[in-house]
Amino acid sequence: MTTCPCNSQKELAQCCGPYLAGEKTPSTAEALMRSRYTAYAQADHAYLIRTCHPSSRADMADFEGQEDIAWTGLEVLATEAGGPADDQGMVEFIARFRIAGADQSLHERSSFVRQDGQWFYLDGEIIPPEPVRTVKIGRNQPCPCGSGRKFKKCCRNEGNG
Repeated sequence: MTTCPCNSQKELAQCCGPYLAGEKTPSTAEALMRSRYTAYAQADHAYLIRTCHPSSRADMADFEGQEDIAWTGLEVLATEAGGPADDQGMVEFIARFRIAGADQSLHERSSFVRQDGQWFYLDGEIIPPEPVRTVKIGRNQPCPCGSGRKFKKCCRNEGNG
């Protein structure tokens, strides 16, 4: 049994496999997005090109240099419209991958359109990660370690001796 890379917990043959094989077409924007993630995981660039809207269609050259990417997980965060009766939809997701030994993630809000009964990826907005914030602790503030002493008399001096 091969589990589908889209994290549906279903077998590939019962989930995204028929879409990639051209046996079925996704009935929702989310199903198309999941199948496109699976196509990335399986390096099925022809499917990715085929499911892009003609106004934003990629070509094989767009996938050069992606051979070293290992797709490791998908988390769907939100969907808006994109159902079987809709002509537009949005899916927000986080796609996780590993490249050059480092874990990475892509947080995107993707737009989809349906034409002639078929869903297409239109475009996506990448959502940047929250900035890492550091809190500056004043010398005379209580130490964050919970000792009850002032920072300057406690942890500030660790390693400065």
